[in-house]
Amino acid sequence: MAKRDYYEVLGASKGASADELKKAYRQKAKELHPDRNSDNPQAEAQFKEVNEAYEVLKDEQKKAAYDRFGHQAFEGGMGGGPRPGQGYGQQGDFASAFSDVFEDLFGDFMGGRGGGGGGARSRAQRGSDLRYNLRVTLEEAYSGIQKTISVPTSVTCDVCHGSGAEGGAEPVTCPTCSGMGKVRAQQGFFTVERTCPTCNGMGQIIKNPCKNCGGHGRVQKERTLSVNIPQGVETGTRIRLAGEGEAGLRGGPQGDLYIFIEVKEHAIFQRDGVHLFCRVPVSMPTAALGGEVEVPTIDGGKARVKVPAGAQTGKQMRLRMKGMPALRSGNTGDMVIELAVETPVNLTSRQRELLREFEDLSEENNPESSSFFSKVKGFWDGMKG
Repeated sequence: MAKRDYYEVLGASKGASADELKKAYRQKAKELHPDRNSDNPQAEAQFKEVNEAYEVLKDEQKKAAYDRFGHQAFEGGMGGGPRPGQGYGQQGDFASAFSDVFEDLFGDFMGGRGGGGGGARSRAQRGSDLRYNLRVTLEEAYSGIQKTISVPTSVTCDVCHGSGAEGGAEPVTCPTCSGMGKVRAQQGFFTVERTCPTCNGMGQIIKNPCKNCGGHGRVQKERTLSVNIPQGVETGTRIRLAGEGEAGLRGGPQGDLYIFIEVKEHAIFQRDGVHLFCRVPVSMPTAALGGEVEVPTIDGGKARVKVPAGAQTGKQMRLRMKGMPALRSGNTGDMVIELAVETPVNLTSRQRELLREFEDLSEENNPESSSFFSKVKGFWDGMKG
């Protein structure tokens, strides 16, 4: 039976690029894989045919010969491709072909970057990033402050200077994985890659590990750092300190340190972005007659606020530019004063007498009460009707 054209087998055009051929092969391989076509007795043969075609066309020299001579290029000793009776239907050859796509699809999860075999990993690895939660007061968030923090972390070993080897000796290639950092195992049609158990994926081992760090090139230590907290930080603000994270493995670069800010609740002020709110109690006479109240400001100062006559609970007054500074900006928010009219308690006999007299004289001085009870009377009359 005559062989089908390899481009036809893959469903690709003759002018297809290497990436287009790989994409076509990947699609066909998934479509025809025997595990997904248990009810199709021809699937395995078609699957092998696809792999045979791709094994030739992915190789530039074999592809050039095939484009010129077709299948005859690999018959009668004309080239290095598959000959009759020897083709890529053999399981070992198929697995070799399929491993290219397997690595391309799953290489990142196996530790390699870029697929296709990759080569040995670098022995040095970047250190991990660290997180530190820092609580500051509202006053500190307003003015900005320099804080000293202690961070438990890994630092470069002083004895081996991060190499991990006794006396600064260089690591040697891992004999188990030959420096690849991963080992392969054949499982049916698949080639499965796993992290090398000898070098833990590093590709190199240290024959004489440093006694101080155990061959890791770093040791645990608490570091003291000075952190500048800028004005206007809020809960959730993140500050990045580059290179202040965990030391790299075997001389690798350090990670970063991230400071996460939490601003404590304040006893007087409530914050909403750059604005501050302050609830100020005023006496009933002051609210009725009008007057002044003295209120604090976040910078530690004082401000005098005029209370208009007849002020009610909930009345708000705004102090411009007395709020919080915006982070990394020259803008400043406002401070909003909210009045709370306070009813006197623990009255003396004389105070009660005066209040009763005042109540008798103030029938026309409570418009809100008059309006409310007028509505209530209308409601009750309506219910009776």
